[in-house]
Amino acid sequence: MKRIIIILVILLILVVGCADKEQPPQVKPECITNADCVAATCCHASECVAKTEAPNCKEVFCSMECRPYTMDCGQGYCACENKKCVAKITS
Repeated sequence: MKRIIIILVILLILVVGCADKEQPPQVKPECITNADCVAATCCHASECVAKTEAPNCKEVFCSMECRPYTMDCGQGYCACENKKCVAKITS
């Protein structure tokens, strides 16, 4: 009787240990190339998002000032790094 119980416990441990593990959800990349990324805001952007998440800037008027630590006036650009859109502030 003890032998049967021990065998059943061992079999139970083996079955539980071999059960399929749940796979993590697949995360869709924001970008593949830099061209897939755009400024996150219409004016004085300091962050980038995927083109599919781009703001609607159709009727937005921005000041002509070049704010520091933004992508204004060529001070930065959007890039795709590790499948995420990031702002590269150069000046």
